Amino acid sequence: MAFPERFSNLPEYAFPRLRKLLDAHKPGGEPIAMTIGEPRHAIPDFVAPVLAAHTAEFGQYPVNEGAPGLLAAICGWLNLRYGVELGPERLMVLNGTREGLFDACIALCPEVKRGRQPVVLMPNPFYQVYAASALAVGAEPVFVPADAANGFLPDYAALSPDILDRVGVAYLCSPANPQGSVASRDYLANLLKLAEKYDFTLLSDECYSEIWRTSPPVGALEVADEIGTDPERVAVFHSLSKRSNLPGLRSGFVAGGPESIARFRQMRAYGGAPLPMPLQHVAERAWGDEAHVTANRALYQEKFRIADGIFAGLQGYEGPEGGFFLWLPVEDGEAAALKLWQKTGVRVLPGAYLAREVQGFNPGKGYIRVAMVAPKEEMRRGLTSLRDCLYG
Repeated sequence: MAFPERFSNLPEYAFPRLRKLLDAHKPGGEPIAMTIGEPRHAIPDFVAPVLAAHTAEFGQYPVNEGAPGLLAAICGWLNLRYGVELGPERLMVLNGTREGLFDACIALCPEVKRGRQPVVLMPNPFYQVYAASALAVGAEPVFVPADAANGFLPDYAALSPDILDRVGVAYLCSPANPQGSVASRDYLANLLKLAEKYDFTLLSDECYSEIWRTSPPVGALEVADEIGTDPERVAVFHSLSKRSNLPGLRSGFVAGGPESIARFRQMRAYGGAPLPMPLQHVAERAWGDEAHVTANRALYQEKFRIADGIFAGLQGYEGPEGGFFLWLPVEDGEAAALKLWQKTGVRVLPGAYLAREVQGFNPGKGYIRVAMVAPKEEMRRGLTSLRDCLYG
């Protein structure tokens, strides 16, 4: 039987790969999972009552682009958070942002750019859906290092004009997964100007935007509005998974130019999976409430301080400015993860599993990613065991 080859070069996904590395070995202590970015703080109190009040609506087909009340709540939040005024025609509700980040290339990347195969830019390391999206449309993924030398943010402007001329879309994640770096206002402004110059769309993954250390990260829509960028040059993606501790709700949205969103909506009408109406009501309430977000952020900020204390003096340690991952330097990420599991039972993700080797170099190889999502004392035990095992 013949199968398509477009995804044949994708490596095995990070977590099955991790299970193959670790599961044949016994843990050296009570297992502590610090691999997956699944928030474990309490969900908001209003979720169950809102869901119960709308349970009967599971008997209805959902609204494809998002119910009017939910779109209005998102518009209100974007105005409150970024000072940007958008109408509902510039939004579409997503069944989790991974759906939208994958569909983005299908909806927005041209089949041909200047008569040649289009390029999709992405940071390296990166959220793995970016690469799958590029391959789905026959584009060439170009992995751009996001390492300590450039502040863990990709320097797209340093690419050759030959590559930039072929760019259809470019992905950016800020706060970055896995490094926790945050794009500045100037960085975003320069990237948007690059998009104008070379005629491509910036896809800004801002799913960690509400978990920050000292100040709210600037957003791409905000900067685009300030400098007068064509609205079609940027699409941003947000989620309730991290902001509201609701990863299982699968609720997010994409916001962009009216033509871009119209293309998203048309494509989704044919092949999408709209969010069930009871969940849209929960999402509407969540986007309209900041109290639970503030409380959640305070818990993470306390975790940042705990991590800073545990790793004080460790050469190469940088606490994240946003998000909830530590990106810790080691000699070899796979060897470190295996040693840590066998000696302590702490389970972390080798950084190489989140990156690609380019010209013989994998920028994630010398790191492990550690998720600070467990309850505080469990996290403290895990980080202390990690420090003593790998750096003691």
